[in-house]
Amino acid sequence: MRLRTITLITMTAASITLAADKNKTVQRLDEAADVFSEIMGTPDKGIPQDLLEKASCAVIVPGLKKGAFIVGGKYGKGFVVCRKSRSGWGAPAAVRIEGGSFGLQIGGAATDVVLLVMNERGMQKLMSSKFTLGGEGEVAAGPVGRDASAQTDAFMNAEILSWSRSRGVFAGISLQGATLREDLDDNEDIYGKKIENREIIDGHVGAPAAASKLISLLNKYSARKTT
Repeated sequence: MRLRTITLITMTAASITLAADKNKTVQRLDEAADVFSEIMGTPDKGIPQDLLEKASCAVIVPGLKKGAFIVGGKYGKGFVVCRKSRSGWGAPAAVRIEGGSFGLQIGGAATDVVLLVMNERGMQKLMSSKFTLGGEGEVAAGPVGRDASAQTDAFMNAEILSWSRSRGVFAGISLQGATLREDLDDNEDIYGKKIENREIIDGHVGAPAAASKLISLLNKYSARKTT
């Protein structure tokens, strides 16, 4: 009887832990939506509109943690969302970002990170289980300001453009050496099973209700113009 009770307690504790983890992942989807909304709410200090319209995918990592100025460990969780059609965005795939040089950093404060993947080559790299920014993927600090000129060789040729926001300061950053990995556990939290990012990005999975806010905002602010 005692063994059965202990087993039931253990199972209950495990269930509570799994539910808590799932809630954190769903909450992170809302946080990613809030980050994007707040950045787009300041057009004079945001992401250039023409880059948003050209982007194939967006990666949003709310509250990336880091240990010290310039050096130290960095770790964050977020989501990549790619276009499923000319004007619409697809379902989110969970990612982790680790390490690398993040340029502007303020103490141990958390930083929101946004990446735009600008072409098919960059999109294909997102479908792998992991890749290194600035290694397999060419990455550059993005320009700031909704109307900022993005017609330079650095921006035109980069596969991925990156920005950060820390304590209200939004700026382009270099993510050289950072590793981007798929997060199968977080995918399981929002889809109910472990799904590889390739399957999600390819459009074989429908978007969960928890992602509706994020997708709606992406469609609102960065829909491509149709001709």
